Amino acid sequence: MSKGRVNLKGIYKRFGNFVALKHIDLDIKPVEFFALLGPSGSGKTTTLRMLAGLEPPDEGVFAVDGEDVTYAPPGKRDIAMVFQNYALYPHMTVRDNIAFPLKMDKVPAAEIEPAVVRAAERVHIEHLLHRRPGQLSGGQQQRCALARAIVRQPKLFLLDEPLSNLDAQLRLQTRVELKKLQRSLNVTSIYVTHDQEEAMTLADRMAVFLDGEILQVGTPDEVFNRPRTIAVASFIGSPPMNLLPAKLDGRRLVVDGHVTELPFAPDHPGGDVTMGIRPSHVRIDPDGLPTRLYLSENLGESVLLNLYLGEYLVKVRVASFASAGDDETVPISFEPDAIHLFDTTSGLRIRTAQD
Repeated sequence: MSKGRVNLKGIYKRFGNFVALKHIDLDIKPVEFFALLGPSGSGKTTTLRMLAGLEPPDEGVFAVDGEDVTYAPPGKRDIAMVFQNYALYPHMTVRDNIAFPLKMDKVPAAEIEPAVVRAAERVHIEHLLHRRPGQLSGGQQQRCALARAIVRQPKLFLLDEPLSNLDAQLRLQTRVELKKLQRSLNVTSIYVTHDQEEAMTLADRMAVFLDGEILQVGTPDEVFNRPRTIAVASFIGSPPMNLLPAKLDGRRLVVDGHVTELPFAPDHPGGDVTMGIRPSHVRIDPDGLPTRLYLSENLGESVLLNLYLGEYLVKVRVASFASAGDDETVPISFEPDAIHLFDTTSGLRIRTAQD
């Protein structure tokens, strides 16, 4: 039986009058790579710190493999954590930094050295064991922190934005290596990030946090293609989904006087709704809605158009675009089968036969 099932039930955390977490429920499967995604201040790092035993919850229960560890000290949880700033000991060599948790666990000295070398080899820093952190690059420091975390072979691996201090190219390279490392270790990993691209590429499943609450849990595909709320739709995607006021009448969707016939029957009585459409699913169409070009951004492989439909900014991704200048009229239409509908009042997704 695999180890590392994590359950959070009814977790609340307050700092004075500020409620940082509100009724957090999560069930993370053994050996799953699970991402906590959200903007700064959304509660994701607080959740991770409670999992590590660095913060106690005010309410709720945290269990690992069915054992209640809500108030267990960090050393009793069989958990390893990689911090955003790596938290290496500057006066110790890489070898001693990696060995430190084994020495704290009173592992026999004869077993420590081979374990340190194995951990260093897994992250490709075996040639740096004699150096101190100040003699390492940012990427090498991050690998040292990873080696220190995996050397004990914990049942739970916690990562708090471990790639955020790396430059863009190194971050992409390390992201691939991190996923391969997690698979080879076969260990449950919980990864905090504000970078949705990291979450989408690394995670088996993810939880989207906002204002101390979990808005949606699912695979990256589910969260991207079937956002549960307007808030998730407006956060996920780069750029995120366009959201426009619309009126629904059966299968007829009216946006600014332009009618789109939907290929699906929405589970909604009709009237005012919010339409969502990804930038890549908006088309330039001579018979479409007239919009005003505000700015075109050449991204190399595509062009991102910023268009105004009345007072609403609509982003459109196209393969190429020859601009005649700002304020030109660009007619657009929407791919009917790519339209998302939300209840304007509740913010919840309107179910369709596709869901």
